[in-house]
Amino acid sequence: MGIVEAAHNVKVLGSGQQIIVLAHGFGTDQSVWKHLVPHLLNDFKVVLFDTMGAGTTNPDYFDFERYSTLEGYAYDLLAILEELQIFSCIYVGHSVSAMIGLIASINRPDLFSKIILLSASPRYLNDVDYYGGFEQKDLDQLFEAMHSNYKAWCTGFAPLAVGGDMDSVAVQEFSRTLFNMRPDIALSVAQIIFQSDLRHILGLATVRCHIIQSMKDLAVPVVVSEYLHHYLGSDSVVEVMSSEGHLPQLSSPDIVIPVLLRHIRHDIAA
Repeated sequence: MGIVEAAHNVKVLGSGQQIIVLAHGFGTDQSVWKHLVPHLLNDFKVVLFDTMGAGTTNPDYFDFERYSTLEGYAYDLLAILEELQIFSCIYVGHSVSAMIGLIASINRPDLFSKIILLSASPRYLNDVDYYGGFEQKDLDQLFEAMHSNYKAWCTGFAPLAVGGDMDSVAVQEFSRTLFNMRPDIALSVAQIIFQSDLRHILGLATVRCHIIQSMKDLAVPVVVSEYLHHYLGSDSVVEVMSSEGHLPQLSSPDIVIPVLLRHIRHDIAA
């Protein structure tokens, strides 16, 4: 196993010709795909990895300067593909990893045959003629809560993000992976994500995008999926599911997994 693979806990499963790369969002790790992976193994080769800073990665590897923008993560993704000698893949990115995949595809469109963006947002802050869902004061309060008592923040944030109560398995799972992150790293990553504005790169995308969104999501209003659909430079389709929450692949797998599989397999013969 190469250095990059080891650092990101890369796993390659299945035996198909077509390669699918699954990338998780903030506060989770590759385990967030546990309901989807079994459905892919017979037909696809599946690549799973943990983004740097996830609780399952070595915090000593987290370079605050490298990860001061999302480009640092996009370079990691490209390094993983290079080390595994992957020359074409279907990429499924959840939350921030959807945008990370988009950045990577703008740099190397040849490596991506399709990008599936699940719960994606190019900007979380409201702006003139743009509704991202948050005001700056909301984010400042969130960052302060993370800084002052990270464990208490995790306990409060997890049910809000997942869209369930503390007793739900999905909330407990997200709480676990969120709490596994080193607090200073989690705060830095959250600040980079929530303060990011990637609207200017949307028109540069050339790889076909499938935008999949929950009907109700604390972090990403439904109008954001329409915004992506309208401004992406590539051909795109959008589907809003009846699921609730920002981690629907964990909280509503019965709704989400069939949708993801349909979009993964769409146009696959072509």
